[in-house]
Amino acid sequence: MKKFFLIAFFALLMSSSAYSQKVGFISSDLIRDKFPEAKQVDIRVQSVVEDWKRELEVIEKQIQETDFDIKKNRLVWSDEERTTKEKDLENLKSYKLEYARKKFEVNGEYDVTLKMMMQPVEEKIFAAVQEVSQEDGFDLVWDKAVNPLIYTNFKYDLTLKVLKKLGVSVDSLEKDLQKKIDADPRNQTKDSKEPPKRSRSRTKTEVDDKNIEKEDNNIFDKKNPFDQNNPNQNDPNNPTKTDPINPTENRRKK
Repeated sequence: MKKFFLIAFFALLMSSSAYSQKVGFISSDLIRDKFPEAKQVDIRVQSVVEDWKRELEVIEKQIQETDFDIKKNRLVWSDEERTTKEKDLENLKSYKLEYARKKFEVNGEYDVTLKMMMQPVEEKIFAAVQEVSQEDGFDLVWDKAVNPLIYTNFKYDLTLKVLKKLGVSVDSLEKDLQKKIDADPRNQTKDSKEPPKRSRSRTKTEVDDKNIEKEDNNIFDKKNPFDQNNPNQNDPNNPTKTDPINPTENRRKK
């Protein structure tokens, strides 16, 4: 039953695009548990299993009775009778083991019966998975019941959508699923913050222009010799007084 899903999903994987895949997942165990047709099959299979168990109980009862007779009549029976009963006991034990093995071993009658009865149900489930995948644009749908996943974001859980497609009411399950989705930090909206603006680096030409501008400012910041507010210009006792009209006179004064 699980191998059927595993093969089907691997086939879906191989047929999908190798890049930019949209991946979802389902829980086939939950689908079978909620799907009425799967429940009916399970009841039928369990009825068959109960018949097998009853048969094993009958054999076990025969074993116990034979063993009791041997212990009770060991001293009464002849060697031939005792040997015959002991052989019957061994045959009953061997028959019980062989019966249980044929019914319940891997790929035994239980597996064959379950697969035969569940196949129509599995086909319906798989068809519903394909429809949901195509409608929602999923390239790959994984069954976590077959291959457990380390991390799952429940907003990609298609289980309930598949159940809806199969006609199953999932109102109560949808509330639980929404809680799981809201609890995941990856699904919580974050306030967008505007990144800080980066200052544009200045070019060499801009740096040179800035230096020239500074030099010009320094020149204009110096005292103008023609400025009447210059204390050296109006002070007659200042030996460093300069004559802006007659530079020669200025040199003589020095």
